[in-house]
Amino acid sequence: MSDVFSRRLRAYRKLKHWTQAELADHVGVSVAIIGGLERGTRSPSAQLLAELTRVLQVSEAELLGLQQAPNGRSDEG
Repeated sequence: MSDVFSRRLRAYRKLKHWTQAELADHVGVSVAIIGGLERGTRSPSAQLLAELTRVLQVSEAELLGLQQAPNGRSDEG
């Protein structure tokens, strides 16, 4: 998964004012998995990606960097 995904996952989590542990609880995975996703050392399965978009209330395109970032700037380039 791209660095854009990692940065956006963290940004959307922080917009909810959640810790990594809270996000992990919401999606039903360990905090180590969330940490790996945010560091870019792990890629989500299709099922986990769907669950992340559901609990964070964002589209897959937003999370993957295909749309505007939550802070209003582009992560591209």
